[in-house]
Amino acid sequence: MVFRRLMNTPAGLLLGKSGLNGRRTARIGAALLLAGVLAACQGDEFSAGPNKAQLPVSASIKRKMNDLNMSSTSPIMIRIFKEESALEVWKQTRTGKYQLLDEFEICKWSGELGPKFKEGDRQAPEGFYEITPALMNPNSNYHLAFNLGYPNSYDRAHGRTGSHLMVHGACSSRGCYAMTDKQVQDIYALARDSFKGGQRSFQVQAFPFRMTPENMARHRDSEHMEFWQMLKTGYDHFEVTQTPPQISVCEKKYVFDATTLVEGVPFRASAKCPEYQVSPGIASAVASKQRRDNEKYQQLAARFDAREERQKRWEQRSNRLAEALGGGEDDTSPKVATAEAAAPEAQPAETATATAAASEGAVPAAQPRPGSAVETAFAPQDQSGGSSVGSFFKRWVPFGPKASEDGADVGPIETEVVPETKPN
Repeated sequence: MVFRRLMNTPAGLLLGKSGLNGRRTARIGAALLLAGVLAACQGDEFSAGPNKAQLPVSASIKRKMNDLNMSSTSPIMIRIFKEESALEVWKQTRTGKYQLLDEFEICKWSGELGPKFKEGDRQAPEGFYEITPALMNPNSNYHLAFNLGYPNSYDRAHGRTGSHLMVHGACSSRGCYAMTDKQVQDIYALARDSFKGGQRSFQVQAFPFRMTPENMARHRDSEHMEFWQMLKTGYDHFEVTQTPPQISVCEKKYVFDATTLVEGVPFRASAKCPEYQVSPGIASAVASKQRRDNEKYQQLAARFDAREERQKRWEQRSNRLAEALGGGEDDTSPKVATAEAAAPEAQPAETATATAAASEGAVPAAQPRPGSAVETAFAPQDQSGGSSVGSFFKRWVPFGPKASEDGADVGPIETEVVPETKPN
């Protein structure tokens, strides 16, 4: 509106004189004003002013709290899932249990699945962290932020290093979990209000992915599996109790909801664990869940292994077939007609079998995080050909790109090798 008024103002009134110079000066002034407006828009996507750390939560969050019977100052807990790029805020209801208040899409996180090991590796942490008021940063250069407190006692026991690992705004990450300014405004306000209600610290649980049997089976060959199985125990404690577990560290491992049998004997991260117990009710519920999960994990892992073995055998046969066909590409013996005539007769059944094998247990691909490369189940096929052999191979092998139409008029191929039957 200011820009429109400036453009509509006569140059003589604007500058106190008329003529070409006045109009030219008015245009320059308008351009400078427009540039200033644009620069201000680009500076901060969520302009909250100098009092941003004291702003209340958004109206939509307030409505959800009312619907879920939550006090505005009740305790919170946060869960982070890298692979799904999700940050969940859980909040205590008036019943004492926690319910999911809201889920935010993480704008950016850096590194790969797995824990952070050392300063400068740009890896976002995984583990259990306690956020105190001292770790809140209302004056962050990234709008608003809170520090994760990395390294915690578990990380230090393993010699891991790093600093300034945060959840913050500005959608920029070098080892942090970055949100948009608008998202972090609500997350920060919820944490601030929980401290006002008396919560001394809130827990952040950072996982590589949702700790389901399916995801564990998909990542069963990872070098981090032992670490992730330990994290899953804490995940399971929260799933069955709907309250954040008490976190302790001893013998360089996490233990959950543990109480020492001898009063006053503390848990020490690198020392031998003291005698402790977990509430029988919690221990029983967690053990029951883990038995069910393990049964499903074993079934899925066996299915995935069998599929990978079938794929490996088929690729080996395909490679041998390609080598055989390639070796006879310059021959002109009429015997090839028999091979070509026989192959189409078997094609419908073979193709149906291969298609069924490929689709029988297809595993959904993992949702990539923003900015990451997409992992594929199969390596891309070689498309460099152009020879009649390459076109023939593409028509009869069900994996990889479909052969183009210009390969339909394949010339005679002289070879006595008949393609082997594809695997069942």
